[in-house]
Amino acid sequence: MEIRWSLPAAQDLERICEQVERDRPEAARRIARTIYEGCARLKDFPNLGRASTRIVGRRELPFPPLPYIAVYRVTEHAIEISRIFHGAQDWP
Repeated sequence: MEIRWSLPAAQDLERICEQVERDRPEAARRIARTIYEGCARLKDFPNLGRASTRIVGRRELPFPPLPYIAVYRVTEHAIEISRIFHGAQDWP
């Protein structure tokens, strides 16, 4: 099973890292690594996250203690990362 990042998800991660990097470059690298590696784990454990209560047919993977959540979908051949949201963000 492969991991596929949607363009919006990749842009979300880039935006998050750019915002953090302004004040804390090393923290931005840690955040990027944590989110990227966490999503990569879905390759072996596709149901690691919880079923989404906000978006039907999606799952949510939190990254505690970080406030971010990856929204993804499991298909027959791939894990599709849809978006990366901040937990306090108002998202569908």
